[in-house]
Amino acid sequence: MISINDLSFLIGSRALYDEANWHIKPGDRVGLIGANGTGKSTLLKLIVGEYTPTSGTISMSKDLKIGYLNQDLLSYESHNSILHVAMEAFERQNQLHDEIEELLKKMETDYSDEVLNKLSVKQEEFAALDGYNIEYRANEILAGLGFSSEDQHRPLNTFSGGWRMRVMLARILLQDPDILLLDEPTNHMDLPSIKWLENYLSSFEGAIVIVSHDRYFLDKIVNRIVESRKGKLTSYSGNYSFYVEEKGLRSEIQRGEYKNQQAKIKQEEKLIERFRAKASKAKMAQSRIKALERMDRVEDVDDENPTVNFQFKFTKPSGRHVIRIEHATKSYPAIDILEDAEAVIEKGDKIALIGANGKGKSTLLRMIAGTEPFQGTCETGHNVTETFFAQHQLESLHLENSILEELQSFAPKHTDTELRSLLGCFLFTGDDVFKKIRVLSGGEKSRVALAKSLTTDSNFLILDEPTNHLDIQSVNILIQALQQYEGTFITVSHDRYFLDNIANKIWFIEDKKIKQYPGTYEEYEEWQSKREKSSTNVKDVKKEKPKKEEPKVMSDDVNKQLKKLNTQLKKLEEDIILQKAEVEKFEAEIAKEEVYSNVTKLAETNAKYTQAKDLLIKFHDDWEKLVEEILILED
Repeated sequence: MISINDLSFLIGSRALYDEANWHIKPGDRVGLIGANGTGKSTLLKLIVGEYTPTSGTISMSKDLKIGYLNQDLLSYESHNSILHVAMEAFERQNQLHDEIEELLKKMETDYSDEVLNKLSVKQEEFAALDGYNIEYRANEILAGLGFSSEDQHRPLNTFSGGWRMRVMLARILLQDPDILLLDEPTNHMDLPSIKWLENYLSSFEGAIVIVSHDRYFLDKIVNRIVESRKGKLTSYSGNYSFYVEEKGLRSEIQRGEYKNQQAKIKQEEKLIERFRAKASKAKMAQSRIKALERMDRVEDVDDENPTVNFQFKFTKPSGRHVIRIEHATKSYPAIDILEDAEAVIEKGDKIALIGANGKGKSTLLRMIAGTEPFQGTCETGHNVTETFFAQHQLESLHLENSILEELQSFAPKHTDTELRSLLGCFLFTGDDVFKKIRVLSGGEKSRVALAKSLTTDSNFLILDEPTNHLDIQSVNILIQALQQYEGTFITVSHDRYFLDNIANKIWFIEDKKIKQYPGTYEEYEEWQSKREKSSTNVKDVKKEKPKKEEPKVMSDDVNKQLKKLNTQLKKLEEDIILQKAEVEKFEAEIAKEEVYSNVTKLAETNAKYTQAKDLLIKFHDDWEKLVEEILILED
């Protein structure tokens, strides 16, 4: 389909690509990955012809239809409805539609055979191009991307940037391209829309190239990873998880080859040094010098997975209750967010707040942070000190400060060595720390703001979309930082890998209430899947009931039963939290040297750990059964 041969592309004197090669075949589903600044988006622009290679070639067939989604489409302006904008994909069908309308109008006064024949030809072509179904197809894709029927008739320029990007994606998908080039397609998408896109792309018959930092998304869609690194393109068969494993193996082999070669070089250098001064051995020494110069040097393996080595400290630990929300009611003119809602954040909670866009996640974070007015109360607990991170706070960075100065002014208790260590974790190494904030990209500013948030003396963090603009490596660093953080936090993110690795509780807004699942994101997904299946079965049973059946009135007995079940549910949630702490306690015990090195102690501790874990699993199963009972009674 597309052949890239000996591609070089220079920006000033810097070679973004240096004789890189890559062949995209029909049916390839490729994840194009690499650290920020390695040229992934640039490569897509080279393929579509927006940029011209410095040298080398990019060849493809002339009739290849490319669908290209890039972040520049955010600037597209239109006063037309988003349905109209999406249907711009059907260029020929729209042209035929207009011509048919003109001919029908002309027929009001002209009944000639010429007009009738023209109309017949146009209508046949329109039908052959499935023109009568184009609006239905546009409706279907826009709905999948999260647009309601009412939204589809709103002008494009009334939507925010993230929603506009979805409209552009819909228009591209409707073009039925032979190959899709998607640059960060899940940016600004909520979880339901990401899942819909995964399902759509899974059934897409053409080739796909995706630039993305969402490793779960890549795992679901791609069958090949191409890594952009040091000017080259390296291919790995398999999804992202396979790439991580395979790259680890390749790195081990390369590290071994490097060490062996370095040992050989040192041995040769010793021989040369020993004999080069002797006239009888000078020729041999020169021969060995030339052999060394001609040697293909094996590069050492860079450490691309830095570990966080930083003490996240705060002066005062918080009390048991960090935040208590009571009787919270919040609405906007077009939507009600919360109504008489309640929730509690306790010390040590690591909460992921999830849900579709427009459900009030960021609003709830602002309410907790005290920056959003609402009816009701949000009480902060004893000794709680908080820091609120949101994307708009990037604007509060001091542009004339260097990166290091920005952190020094915010965290004077930390030494320069500590701050530089943290910045190194966020990929600011060496002289990078002296760069001015004003010259940084959006992603780099986001990393600075995150590092700044983590140096705070706060025992409670509020993080709104902290993974936006971060590459996979930076997301991994943030995960490590939050895993080491001993305080409490609540975060909104659409990165499922991130959520699965940092959260011990899931919050979601449903029926204008704040609801909680006491477990990891993976466990929540499994529970939600069962819940949706159970709900569908209940609805199917309802549909089978006779139409004349009187509506069900909830009896006092049912009310009492519901109250009893809800009390049991609350108690069980408390038991789950305590039992999870018990499991983690035994996990920590097993990791101690005095335990694992003693066979008897290890056996005893392992037995207690297994017993505690089995009880936790039972509690989770009981919790799911209780929720299903409550759902059936409420329906």
